[in-house]
Amino acid sequence: MEWLERLNQSINYIEEHLTEEINYDQLAKIACCSTFHFQRMFSYIASVPLSEYIRRRRMTLAAFELQNSEAKVIDLALKYGYESPTSFNRAFQGVHGMPPSSAKAEGVQLKAYPRMTFLISVKGDVEMNYRIEKKSAFRVVGVKEHMQVNVDENFSRVPKFWAETCQSGRFEAICQLANQKPCGVLGVCTCMNGKDFDYYIASATNKPVPEQMCEYEVPAATWAIFECIGPMPHAIQDLQKRIMTEWLPTSGYEYADAPDIEVYPEGDTTSQNYKCEVWLPVIKRQ
Repeated sequence: MEWLERLNQSINYIEEHLTEEINYDQLAKIACCSTFHFQRMFSYIASVPLSEYIRRRRMTLAAFELQNSEAKVIDLALKYGYESPTSFNRAFQGVHGMPPSSAKAEGVQLKAYPRMTFLISVKGDVEMNYRIEKKSAFRVVGVKEHMQVNVDENFSRVPKFWAETCQSGRFEAICQLANQKPCGVLGVCTCMNGKDFDYYIASATNKPVPEQMCEYEVPAATWAIFECIGPMPHAIQDLQKRIMTEWLPTSGYEYADAPDIEVYPEGDTTSQNYKCEVWLPVIKRQ
């Protein structure tokens, strides 16, 4: 499976560069997707953030060296990309529960995190309702927040942005703008190529842009549109993980260069029966 092979090639790249700077953009290039998409796919599939996996692998190798050589802590700090012994000590203790100076002692218990290999197991025990649609470009208007391509941080920043938007009263104004499809309030993540992106809370509309809001044109694309049923945010987070780990690897599609969209219709988002949608931009795998 080519998709799986590319993911494992990205792991090869990580292993070959554990003592050098690991370029996330290059990892994404190997996997044939954007940097943001790669980090998110990795986190969902591996159940650990990319940055944490790299840290664990480096500290695993550093522990081996401390126990089996005369390497000094300051030399290992530089070897594994840490600017100071203090930052290296902090990382080492975070993984092994002890400072590196204690790792040479006989009988100490250290942790080893082996090299990861991706093997996809498609369960298929729970149905996923989706459709494929081509859609022309459409305009959205709302509020945005600029974000760095750091999936770990954004998992907390995006919900905070939603909470702030609701508390400020802007959410109601965004709802009143909606007069085009897709119907509802949209979460639009412009996570294409690049080192940062904008996240919009907006509505599809042809109305003028209100003061202190902005507009964005979602490009024409083909979308895999998934139905999500359940209380937010857990239902949509679970669905996104299943899309990455169960649907995408075997679908014959891969990520396209277009935003991710979540569509939230009016309703009780805490209800077990609340329905929303995840729009994934896709292209046919070559």
